[in-house]
Amino acid sequence: MPTTRYASPSLLVGALVLTLTTWANAASSADAQAATESSSAGTTADDYRKYFSPLPALPPIPSNNSLTAEKIALGKMLFFEPRLSQSSNISCASCHNPALAWTDRLPTAVGHDGQVGNRNSPTVLNTGFLTAQFWDGREPDLESQALGPIQNSVEMAHDLDGALARLSSLPGYMAPFRNAFPDSNEPLSADHLAAAIASFERTLNTPNAPLDRYLMGDDEALTDEQQAGMMAFVDQGCIACHRGPNFSDSGFHPIQVPGSDDPGRFAVTSDQADRQAFRTASLRNVALTYPYFHDGSAATLEEAVSVMGREMLGKELDDATIAQLVAFLGSLTGDQPTVTVPALP
Repeated sequence: MPTTRYASPSLLVGALVLTLTTWANAASSADAQAATESSSAGTTADDYRKYFSPLPALPPIPSNNSLTAEKIALGKMLFFEPRLSQSSNISCASCHNPALAWTDRLPTAVGHDGQVGNRNSPTVLNTGFLTAQFWDGREPDLESQALGPIQNSVEMAHDLDGALARLSSLPGYMAPFRNAFPDSNEPLSADHLAAAIASFERTLNTPNAPLDRYLMGDDEALTDEQQAGMMAFVDQGCIACHRGPNFSDSGFHPIQVPGSDDPGRFAVTSDQADRQAFRTASLRNVALTYPYFHDGSAATLEEAVSVMGREMLGKELDDATIAQLVAFLGSLTGDQPTVTVPALP
């Protein structure tokens, strides 16, 4: 339940050129062409299919943490386990609520003893497709991310030894840990705690969005306005950073969100180029994961798109274009995972 959040890259005219150049160097030649290619007379929405990819059912699975039914079941228990927190009142699900698209829909997260964090809680949906975790990318994968909120003084405010000791005192956890890690002499450990939570989170994916169905040949899956928005998404340059199946390059781009002085990735790298830079958010299910940006300062998708156009693309988008883009973003809402809250020991 990280209190981290994200923002969109800040660029005005010259900065726009820098961002697109950076993107082009990192992207494949096909993606680079997609970002810079403009539509010609007679171009139809069908011609834009080549710029997008359907979301796979599962993200890449790391070789050192195979995905098993036992790990997933244990990870689900731990995700909903409030006794991992010092107060025994806060679980991962407190800030990543399944009923709220696996976020909390608050501007910034509320944690231990009612403390309010300084960043928005990002959704857990499709996070296995990201190659950097947290708004500032301070962890590279879900395994390392899983332990951060437990120890964060503003979030769950517990130390790992205390959390593990508490789990060890509950007989009902011993068998699930042994079943999940049968080859280990110490099944109940911090590494296994992280591996189990990460395994569960890798199952929280949302394929079969209207755009996915359109890309796979269902011409009726998108409305006319959504198709217009898809074309605008490419032509306006949004695809430069929001690309790939998960609509994120997992990169970091500076943005001056109005009113925010958050240093962003600079706090991790101490590199001035990373000041106020944040990881590109996935746009999957973005219609459900409001409010927006690392500080939750944009209450609506229309407002967020307007800020992105101004700060990232260096242009004032007109109302019609904003409406088309918002309609297209609505087509990225996929099938939501069905998860039954487990009975805990």
